[in-house]
Amino acid sequence: MSETNDTGNNSGGRKPLTVARKSAGTVKQSFSHGRSKQVVVETKKRRAVGPGGAGPAAGQSGDAPAKQTDTLQARLVATARKLGITVDELKARQKVLLERKAEEANRAKENQAVVDGQDRLRSEQERKAAESREREEAEVRRRAEEEARKAEAEAAANAPAAPVAGERPARGRAKPDVTASPLPDPAAEESTSRSKRGKAGKDDRDRSREAAARTTRDSGERRRGKLTISSALGDDADRQRSLASLKRARERERERRFGGGDQREKVSVEVTLPETITLQDLAGRMNERVADVVKFMINQGEMLRGNDIIDADTAELITEEFGHTVRRVAESDVEIGLEGEADDPATMKPRAPIVTIMGHVDHGKTSLLDALRSTDVVAGEAGGITQHIGAYQVQLKSGQKITFLDTPGHSAFTAMRARGANATDIAILVVAADDSVMPQTIESINHAKAAGVPIIVAVNKIDLHDAAPDKVLTDLLQHDIQVESMGGETQAIKVSAKTGVGLDELTEAISLQAEILELKANPDRAADGVVIESQLDKGRGPVATVLVKRGTLKRGDIVVAGAQWGKVRAITDERGQQLHDAGPSLPVEVLGLDGAPDPGEPFVVVETEARAREITDYRMRTKRQISGKAGAAARVSLDQLLSRLKEGAIETSELPIVVKGDVQGSVEAISMSLDAISTEEVRARVIHGAVGGISESDVMLAKSSGAPIFAFNVRANKQARDLAEKEGIEIRYYSVIYDLIDDVKSTLSGMLAPEKRETFLGYADILEVFNITKTGKVAGCRVSEGKVLRGCGVRLLRDDVVIHEGKLKTLKRFKDEVNEVSGGMECGMAFERYEDIRVGDKIECFQVEEIARTLA
Repeated sequence: MSETNDTGNNSGGRKPLTVARKSAGTVKQSFSHGRSKQVVVETKKRRAVGPGGAGPAAGQSGDAPAKQTDTLQARLVATARKLGITVDELKARQKVLLERKAEEANRAKENQAVVDGQDRLRSEQERKAAESREREEAEVRRRAEEEARKAEAEAAANAPAAPVAGERPARGRAKPDVTASPLPDPAAEESTSRSKRGKAGKDDRDRSREAAARTTRDSGERRRGKLTISSALGDDADRQRSLASLKRARERERERRFGGGDQREKVSVEVTLPETITLQDLAGRMNERVADVVKFMINQGEMLRGNDIIDADTAELITEEFGHTVRRVAESDVEIGLEGEADDPATMKPRAPIVTIMGHVDHGKTSLLDALRSTDVVAGEAGGITQHIGAYQVQLKSGQKITFLDTPGHSAFTAMRARGANATDIAILVVAADDSVMPQTIESINHAKAAGVPIIVAVNKIDLHDAAPDKVLTDLLQHDIQVESMGGETQAIKVSAKTGVGLDELTEAISLQAEILELKANPDRAADGVVIESQLDKGRGPVATVLVKRGTLKRGDIVVAGAQWGKVRAITDERGQQLHDAGPSLPVEVLGLDGAPDPGEPFVVVETEARAREITDYRMRTKRQISGKAGAAARVSLDQLLSRLKEGAIETSELPIVVKGDVQGSVEAISMSLDAISTEEVRARVIHGAVGGISESDVMLAKSSGAPIFAFNVRANKQARDLAEKEGIEIRYYSVIYDLIDDVKSTLSGMLAPEKRETFLGYADILEVFNITKTGKVAGCRVSEGKVLRGCGVRLLRDDVVIHEGKLKTLKRFKDEVNEVSGGMECGMAFERYEDIRVGDKIECFQVEEIARTLA
């Protein structure tokens, strides 16, 4: 700050702040229009600070650093005490603040460097644009000059010759003044024309440069914004244009040069359209902006957003409006090429045969498999029956491996037997020698024939005293099964799972049949196969039992199984051993799927997770559509039932049930069995069937729908049990499927309306009609046939036409109420709520009995 009032060097509009010598401590501040102001100024001495803290200032004694250090320390203590923290924490905070200020300063420097770079780039672009404009203007001027020269040359060539002196001009033309202008000289005229053109071109160039400068000056002035005091005084010389302003200027320049963004030539592309697509995806496929597509739809009256889904027809109209071509594809095309190419015969290697054991319940299928495996699985099955598909691989003494699938024989597991027949190479039909052919035996034969697999008959239990194996082979002839001993092609082996007789012959028959089939597969490819069973394990999550048919399944593969997908985390065999991979014909348990897939669904290994999601999304949508159609069909049938109910034809009652099972196959079998025992009058409806233990959400669902919970081989957790007890929800536990079906059948039988049976009692003729006070009309009758009971049903017949049907209200013999009147005796009768009786009418008496009904 200067103490002299040196205003001569100030070229600006304001005078600098000065301190006069005669008025120390005050500063005179001058403003425009002659205004001024006195400001008091306080002068402080600067404290010199050394590297170690406060250092001695000029003119201070030697003990000044110690005093300053004590003062600084005291200030730190006071500040820390005021903030409620320690001195170390205060120093740490100050250090952090200093570091943050340093970071902000560095960041500001970096931002300024970026801005400077952008300014340089913009300046270079503007310079290039100006040069381009100058070149374009010069080219335009050059073309204009050339056209002007050509026009003048043509005009000179077509001009008429000057008239000779003394010649009369033609009529109608003005007489030229030959004395006013001399004859023209062509050479002089050409020279004059060239000079004029050169001068005009120079004037045009000067005018264009002047206009460009004026435009630049005016645009620069416009960019400065509103006129302020600072701009008027000239203090905003360092002000820079904002980035938004520069961006707008570039956009205007681009539109000016290229004629606007909408005038650019569009490139037509071929757009592939599925059955449904979002507006955002459609815009991406068309190389258009999403905002343009949304704006187009709004103009059409459709308020849609970018993530809204439209159908293929609407997408095709939008695509054609934007000038592109369309290629329609079906949504199911996502599954094209999913199974891969066919295997080259040169890469095929022999694989183990897949054998399914089928037959009637309790004919020894699992016992026969136990004898082959030398294990005991029967003890682990409730009730001694198989309720799941068991998948095992057995290695024979010869080293050959055979994969066995053990299917349940109960009638409820029809779907399981069908899946087993479709996934197998050979079917072993187990028939007990003491029972012969039974219903599920016939069903197994039909499944095997439908799947087109060869059958080997195993006549089991030949060790029993009442065994008749020959009768079994004879009974099979009725179902088109002709064994070799009777001139057919089907192998028949007599075995005993209990004693082990015939087991070697059975394995030899399987090996022989496998050799005939020449079973081969390519192990060096991506795996595919079929899901045998699935369940929801509490500790491991969704677990799927799969059978690999081709390729090799490895840990880390991305698998799609039905509507579920996932990355394989673990592979285990039937003994619980961890495997790194699984080859063809090997049944394994797979962990890592996002849900329990439906049994019987194919599984395949895909390349990427995106492909897996795409396929499973399509399959989930398809399942929802099918379930929606089924629900609509059910509603239609329910409407029909309601209309028939109004007509009095039927009376339908429903029993809602929540089913939870250990595996998906059991839930499926229970649902199918309950549908089979339902009738038009009573129906068992499974409102929810899933795999896993009973949870609180299951209890709440059962409460809202008024349904009991049937648990098959699963239990409820403590919270679910407490909630069910609190809400009064019944939970029934079962381990054998036919116990569950019997309970449901008995419940449905109790819901059946009882059957009404009518019993004829007798006839009575009306001889006289009496009108009695407080009673109404009473008919004096004689019982002509049978008898009449008090309170029985009556029909009034007039000319053999039923006039009224109701109930007998009064039955009197003379003046006494009686319970019964026999034939040939006279009595008095009155009807309930009916008095239109006449002499000569006939009364028919009958009695209705209700008989309880049961489901067949």
